Amino acid sequence: MWVWAVREPQRHRLNRIIFLLCVVFAISILPSALASCTSDSGLCEMSEPLSPPVAAKKPQTLEIHGHKIEDPYHWLKDREHEDEEVLDYLEDENEYTEAKTAHLKKLQDELYHDMLKRIKETDSSVPYQYNGNFYYKRTEEGKQYPIYCRKKGSVDAPEEILLDQNEIAKDLHFCSLGVYDISPDQNILAYSIDDEGDEFHVLYFKDLRTGEIIESDTIEETEYSFEWANDNKTVFYTTMDDANRPDKVWKHVLGTDPEQDEVIFEEKDQRFNLGLSKTLDEKYIFLESSSQVTTEIWFLDANQPNGEFKLFAARKQNIEYEIDHQNGIWWIITNKDGAKNFKLMKVAVAEHDAKREDNWQEVSYRPQVKLDGMEAFKGHLALWEREHGYSQLTIMNTATGEFHRVELPEQSHVVGSGTNAQFDSTVIRFTYSSFSTPSQLWEYDMNTRERKLLKQEEVLGGYDPKDYESAREEAISHDGTKVPVSLVWKKGLNRMDGSNPMLLEAYGSYGVSSDPSFDSKVLCLLDRGFVYGVAHIRGGGEMGRQWYEDGKLLTKRNTFLDFIASARHLIEKKFTSPKRLAITGASAGGLLMGAVMNMAPELFGAIVAEVPFVDAINTMLDPTLPLTVGEYEEWGNPQDKEYYEYMLTYSPYENAKARAYPAMLFTAGLNDPRVAYWEPAKLVAKLRTIKTDENDLLLKTEMEEGHGGASGRYDFLKEIAFNYAFIIDHVGK
Repeated sequence: MWVWAVREPQRHRLNRIIFLLCVVFAISILPSALASCTSDSGLCEMSEPLSPPVAAKKPQTLEIHGHKIEDPYHWLKDREHEDEEVLDYLEDENEYTEAKTAHLKKLQDELYHDMLKRIKETDSSVPYQYNGNFYYKRTEEGKQYPIYCRKKGSVDAPEEILLDQNEIAKDLHFCSLGVYDISPDQNILAYSIDDEGDEFHVLYFKDLRTGEIIESDTIEETEYSFEWANDNKTVFYTTMDDANRPDKVWKHVLGTDPEQDEVIFEEKDQRFNLGLSKTLDEKYIFLESSSQVTTEIWFLDANQPNGEFKLFAARKQNIEYEIDHQNGIWWIITNKDGAKNFKLMKVAVAEHDAKREDNWQEVSYRPQVKLDGMEAFKGHLALWEREHGYSQLTIMNTATGEFHRVELPEQSHVVGSGTNAQFDSTVIRFTYSSFSTPSQLWEYDMNTRERKLLKQEEVLGGYDPKDYESAREEAISHDGTKVPVSLVWKKGLNRMDGSNPMLLEAYGSYGVSSDPSFDSKVLCLLDRGFVYGVAHIRGGGEMGRQWYEDGKLLTKRNTFLDFIASARHLIEKKFTSPKRLAITGASAGGLLMGAVMNMAPELFGAIVAEVPFVDAINTMLDPTLPLTVGEYEEWGNPQDKEYYEYMLTYSPYENAKARAYPAMLFTAGLNDPRVAYWEPAKLVAKLRTIKTDENDLLLKTEMEEGHGGASGRYDFLKEIAFNYAFIIDHVGK
C-alpha cells in the first residue's frame, strides 16, 4: 500500500507518479520475465533468441562404388590447426555454447562442489614394495596432480618426493604423465610428459641421488611404452609414425646422444601397434606387435640388453596370445585351435621353439569363461576371468595344479589388479567395487585364502551405501538376444511411474567391458532423483568373446539396436520416459550416440556425445589418419563395397536428415589424435541446417586438450559438471 504525504510539493508528486508508473510496468512484465528463468539457476535468459553459428558450405563430393556423398563441411578438416576460418568457427561455436548455457552457471557450480565434497582431496595410496623400498602417490587439497613418493626400507622412513606433477604443470594448460618407471637399482626415474593432449611425450631421466634431470638423455616425441634392462642404463622405448601409430622400438643407453639411438624393431604393417612390457620376475622384456585380432611377441633376456629379441610365435591371422614367465615355464593364454574364450597353456623355456607349437600343453579351458589375462608369481598364477557378465579372479597353485576362485561379496561387481611388484610373494593385491561399494584395495593370501582390506575409497559428505539400490535388467533386442542393463538409484525413488529422470550410458566396441563400478561423481545425479544405468551391449566384452564379435564389422548394427532395445525396455518398465531419458557415450561410445540419434531420436530427451566418432566413413577412407588402417578389423574397410554399404546404414554424418532431434551436446578436443575435432564439428554444422526442432544443439571444443579431456583433477570435475548441468536442464526434475 502506497501512502502519500498531504503536503507533498508538486515536483516530488510528479516524480512519485513517474516512479509508480515504472513499478506498474515492471509488475506487468514480471510473469513473462519469470517464465524465461530456470528453477535450477534462478537466472534469466535473454529474451532475444541467440543465433547459432552457421558454417559455410563448400562443395565437396566423394564418389565411391558408384555412389556420391556430398560433404560440404569437409573444409573443417584442418590437421595442422592453422586455418583461421576453422579456428574462428570453433571459437564461435564455443561462444554460442557458453551463451546458451549461461543460465546453468549456478547449477554447474553446485554440481562441481557436490562432486568435490565427496572426495578426500588430501589422500595417499597404499605403498607397494619394490626391491625393499616403498612407493606411493598422494594428493594435496587444491592441487590438480599427484605427488609421487617413496620411503626407503620402511614405511616409517622419511618421505622422498620423486616427482611432483604440480611443479611440472605450473606453466602448462595440459599435463599428462605417460611413462613412470624406476630403474632396477632404484637410482634413476624415467618419466614422460604430454603437454598438449596429442599423446606425443618428452621422455626425461631424473637422477634420484642428486634430484637433477639428466638433460643430455632427454628424448623428444616418444610414445608411452617403455622398459628398463637390468643393467640400469639401457632402456627401450617406442615412437609413433605420422598416423600416431607406435611403429618403432628404440634402444637408448644413458650417457649417449639420443640422436644415435638404434631402431631395434620396426613394424611396417599398418594394422599393428608396438608395445613393451617386462615380466614380474624381471627376467624378460617383451616386445609385442598386435592388431585388433592378431598377436606376435618377441622376448629378450633383460640381463642381456645387447642381445637380440627372439620370436615366441609367428603371427597368424586371427590368432591372439599373451605370455608370462615363471620358474623356467612359459605360460600362454591364446585363442588358437578354436578356443573362442581363450585357454591356458604352457611350455618349458628349454623346449620352446618358435617354429613349433605342438609341444604346448593345454592346462585349462572352460568355454563359458572368458580368460582376459594373467599375472605370474613364484608359486601361483592369478587369472583374470569373466563369467555371466562379471569379472572374476581365479588363483592357480602351479605346483599342485589346483584352482580356486576368490569369493566376492556382491553378484554385481568389478574386480581388477592392484599394484603387484613382488614376484616372490604368496600375496596378491586386487581392487573391488560395485555401483554402491566404493573402490577397495585388498590383499589376498593365495595359499591360506585369507584377505585383508588395505584401503577403501573415502566418500565424504555422509555417504551410506545402504541408501542406494542396484539391479540388473534384461532387455530383448531385435533378434531375441537378452541384453543386460545395470542400474542404480537412491532408495525411496518412485521408479514405476515413468517420471524419473535417467542417465543411460554405454560403449560397445573393441571388446571393452563397461562394468558396474563405483563413481562418486554419479551421486550428484542419484541424489537429485536420477536413475543411472549402463547398457552392456554387443561389441563390448562383458559376455565373452562372441559378444564382442557379434557387435563389430558386418554385425555392428547390433550394438546400436541393443542400446535402443535397452532404452525401450527401461521406458516400458516405467523406470523413466522418453522426455526424461538422457544418454551419453564417448569416443566409440560417441559413435553409438550418433547412430541412435538417427535411428530412434524419439526415445531420448537429451544426448551428450563426448569426442564422438561420428564421421565414420570419411575417416575410414583416409588411411593417413591415426587409427584408420588398424581399425579396418573393427569397422571394416569402406574401400570394400560390402563394408562401405553396411557402414552407410549407420554412419551418423551421412544419416543425419531433416527431422526432430533431442537436445544434444557434442564435445571435442582440438589436439585429439584418436577422434579428430572435425568429426563432431561437421555433424553439428550439418544438423544446424536440417533439423526441424528448436532443441539445443551445442558444440564445445577444448582448444588445448586431447581425447581424454582435462588432465587436472579439478578441471576434469568441472567438465563433468558442465555435462551434468546440461543433462539436468533438459531431463531433470
